[in-house]
Amino acid sequence: MNAFLFAWRNSRYLPVSVIRAAAWTGGSLAWFMRGKSVTRLEDNLHKVTGLHGRELRKVSRRGMLSTASYYAEILELPRMSGEAIDARVRVENGEVMTELLASKETIVAPLSHSGNWDLIGAYAGRNIAHVTSVAEVLKPPEVFEEFVEFREKLGMTIFGHEGSSTFRKLIEAVKQSGIVALVADRDLSGSGIRVKMWGHDVRVAPGPAALASVTGATLIPVMIYSERLTGARRRAAKSRTGKVMVFGEAVRVPDGPKSQHVHIMTESWVAFISEQIAAHPGDWHMLQRFGWIE
Repeated sequence: MNAFLFAWRNSRYLPVSVIRAAAWTGGSLAWFMRGKSVTRLEDNLHKVTGLHGRELRKVSRRGMLSTASYYAEILELPRMSGEAIDARVRVENGEVMTELLASKETIVAPLSHSGNWDLIGAYAGRNIAHVTSVAEVLKPPEVFEEFVEFREKLGMTIFGHEGSSTFRKLIEAVKQSGIVALVADRDLSGSGIRVKMWGHDVRVAPGPAALASVTGATLIPVMIYSERLTGARRRAAKSRTGKVMVFGEAVRVPDGPKSQHVHIMTESWVAFISEQIAAHPGDWHMLQRFGWIE
């Protein structure tokens, strides 16, 4: 059985403190052993920060512990109360989103592999609007199915990443209003948009801008990073760490030739996301190959 699927099905029988300790130990050990995922993370972080040696290792350690914390929080979420979910999340620049939703505009939200988008999705569904998203189809299929069921129980609608058929479903989802949130900093389509991030040429997913261009929806990029909690909020969250959800400025479909819309809008949301990742590199969970163009 897949190791994470085993943990997923059996974690409900363990105290949360044991889950958190196991995740911290696993993340620390993985960082110390410096396997392929860690070297990839460090290569990615070097291009973001320009750091080398000991300073780069410090940031990569924070990255591995942040990733481990994400998985621990995922295992904890099914038993987390709504009040704890709300206490763990703080919103910055939220009026951008609420004003557009109040005027019945439809929203497409590009995200990066940062923080915990499942926790944020649960929070958004409780406090902002219904969230529809896409998940990579994992192997074995049981893992993907369990993840979809889990996210739907949190109040989200999830489609598998299956090409043009998924895009058609997303168009219909946009028409139903709410938020379509797409993790888009890593291109899985094979037809990524070439942009600049941290002075490097990269390819990112075309989906958010393409969806906005077709439907007329507004893009609002979102960054998620961690923060320490204290006092009453820490007690309500039942955690020493929480998440900050930062909304960027609205990106609307531009005037001019439609052939340029996707590239122009992608450059706009990428500018916000790349700036935010550079400010919070330890929360960027990019342990996979990124879209660097050498």
